[in-house]
Amino acid sequence: MILKANGECIASDVEFAESYFQQIKGLMFRKQLPMESALIFVMDKAKTISIHMLFVNFPIDVLFLDENKNILKISTLRPWTGFAWSRDTRYIIEMNAGMASKSSLKAGEKLSFRSGTD
Repeated sequence: MILKANGECIASDVEFAESYFQQIKGLMFRKQLPMESALIFVMDKAKTISIHMLFVNFPIDVLFLDENKNILKISTLRPWTGFAWSRDTRYIIEMNAGMASKSSLKAGEKLSFRSGTD
């Protein structure tokens, strides 16, 4: 579950991409992502990260988070051609396009979730 600081639930069904293979694959080849779902990439340390949309068939919102789970940047990416990057990123959250806006997320906001490595 991904929560805002005020306790509001952003995504109730969460997958984690912690291994190198899981991170390379991401959402590629999926037909859709259920509405209340998100994929969280957990990096071993904060670094410059880029995301591409090759073989992703639907638009997504991408949240780049720092070591403290504060949102650094929010991007909405189109299928197949989208691309985004950010510095000092430790976590990436991918969810259906429009979910960041629907949840009124902003850069600087802190999120909470727990992965197997937290």
